Amino acid sequence: MINRGKRDILGIGISVLDYEAAVEIVVEAALARKPLSGSALAVHGVMTGVLDPLQRYRLNRLDLATPDGQPVRWALALLHGERLPDRVYGPKLTEMVCERAAELGLSVYLYGSTQTTIDAWTRNLHRTLPGLAIAGAEPSRFRNLSETEDRALDARIKASGAAIVFVGLGCPRQEVFAYEHVAALGCPVLAVGAAFDFQAGAKQAPSWMQQRGLEWLFRLVREPKRLWRRYLLLNPLYCFLMSAQALGLGSAWLKSESPPSKPVRYG
Repeated sequence: MINRGKRDILGIGISVLDYEAAVEIVVEAALARKPLSGSALAVHGVMTGVLDPLQRYRLNRLDLATPDGQPVRWALALLHGERLPDRVYGPKLTEMVCERAAELGLSVYLYGSTQTTIDAWTRNLHRTLPGLAIAGAEPSRFRNLSETEDRALDARIKASGAAIVFVGLGCPRQEVFAYEHVAALGCPVLAVGAAFDFQAGAKQAPSWMQQRGLEWLFRLVREPKRLWRRYLLLNPLYCFLMSAQALGLGSAWLKSESPPSKPVRYG
């Protein structure tokens, strides 16, 4: 089991750990009914914090920020000599946490994505993990919530008795949600994004592309209109800034943070 704290990647603290450690951290918090916020961060997730000091503040207060993408894992090796055996990929981490939750009798709550995706994932969980208790499942409303709606959502999740909450609102909304809601929910809140689609049956990149850090290309080809800015603009900027950090040319602005002055109620 590997768990060596966090290391700085472009001003964002990335957790140096493997799947086993990540699962145990989540499960231990769930068993103890302790709040724990986490996200699986690929390049896009890191870059949301690089470009926004408010989001940088939020990301750096997450308890877990796993290296979801191979380029983030490679940055840990290049910048800090931290060589992990694999990335800690959100969909796989989600699957492993669900398996442990089923073994230990911990219930889960699914929040985000569409009703169609939620229904498909729920069916798959009933088939593959019949012992897993699903305390609740509801889709995103794809808009900001009112304060009343936001409090009602917390109340529903709390009343469900869920020990672990999976959130799939897309980056950066899901990380904002984890930061804003974890204290009120008092349990692990994990932003896992694409895990909702993949666990529901959406096609993933072939393993050889994932291992070579080319999953972004697979997704870009499938959804060019939605993803071209993310990958064709942010990926080169990430590589440039990472090279600058490796050369000791990191900018001071990457260290600055701005705490949010008011909550953002993504739903």
